[in-house]
Order: sequence, then C-alpha cells, then structure tokens
Amino acid sequence: MSIQKAYLMSETKTKIPFMFNPSDLEFSKSTDWKSNNSPGSNAPQLTFDSGNSVEFKLTAIFDSTETGKSITDITDKLYKLTVTDKKVKGTKEDRNIKRPPWVQFHWGKLRSFKAVITSFNLKYTYFTSKGVPLRAEVSMSFRQFMDEGVTPPQNPTSGTPNPGQVRRLEAGQYLDTVADELYGDSSQWRTIANANGIDDPLALDPGRVLMIPELEG
Repeated sequence: MSIQKAYLMSETKTKIPFMFNPSDLEFSKSTDWKSNNSPGSNAPQLTFDSGNSVEFKLTAIFDSTETGKSITDITDKLYKLTVTDKKVKGTKEDRNIKRPPWVQFHWGKLRSFKAVITSFNLKYTYFTSKGVPLRAEVSMSFRQFMDEGVTPPQNPTSGTPNPGQVRRLEAGQYLDTVADELYGDSSQWRTIANANGIDDPLALDPGRVLMIPELEG
C-alpha cells in the first residue's frame, strides 16, 4: 500500500503537498457560557452563549537536500496563504476589501473544515555552504473559517457543488436525492457514499453529517 501524502488545498486551488506527513494534529474548541447569579446556591446555573471556532495545529518538515534546490520554493507558497490574495472571491481592491484565502487540510480520507491560517512559524534548519536553505520546519495554526454544519442555499441547476461542502442529512433524504440537489445527477450518490465510507446507503440516520466532494473532470 502506497503512503498517502497530506496536502493543503487553498480557496484559490493552490495545492501544496507535504513532503513528510505530520506526526500529530492537535484540535481544540472552546464554548462561552454565561453565569446566572443564584443567591443561596453553591454554584451558578450556566446558560450557553455561543461556540467558538475550532482550531488545530500541525508541524511539518520540508527537505530538498536530494536536489540541492532551495526549500524556499515551497515555504514561500505556504507563506502566501497568510497574505491577501486578489483571486479570493469577494475581493474589491477599490474598496480595500480583501483577505487571505481559506485552506483545507487533506490526508487520505481525512479532510478538515475550511480554515484560515492564524499563525505561521518557519525555521530553516539546514543550509548549503553558500547559505541556501535546504530544510525547514514549519508550524502552523488554523482556525475554522465558517460554520459548515449549516450550508448556504445551493442552486440545484448549477451542477457544480461547493468544494469541501458539508451537508446534514434530513429526515426523508437519501444519498440520491442529495446528489441530485447538489450535482444535478442522482447517479452520483456513489461519489458521496465513497467519500464518507458508506456501505449501505439505505441505513443512514437523519442528522448524519456528510462530506460532499467536488466532482472531478
């Protein structure tokens, strides 16, 4: 079995493969609760306020000692994911409306939510005698870009699904109806089944969250 390499895919379709897969991924999420004063009680009753964005961190090694080519060819691409990009949807340079692109982390069947890079730390650890960096350690922190539990309305006639979309299965829905709505082709239910490791498409409970992959070709 070949080893599947992790990679980052940006909103602007820039794909950056990892040379070595991360050794670990660290996820965290916090929630905000309000405290209601309760005279005479030992502890206050808490009321849920809101959830905060999920965050995750990873560290990766990039090495070009075999080719002798500067590793900056890769690290520069990673750095560009942290600065504004005019190719990002919604950019209006005349009104100074711009932002860096969101990204998704992919590793085999694992795909993260859409996230923005909030921290980028780069350390060069090996150089040629002429000072060309050949090895780098990159640590990155990501924060969830949007709540993907609820997807925006889709145009059933567009035939183009939102890449990386997440859909919650409602009562009475099946994979073929979801495929027809998002792809305009009910026969593409197998694409959704394969992406989510589903063996029996009829044995799905309402409320299940499905990853909707982008059609290739």
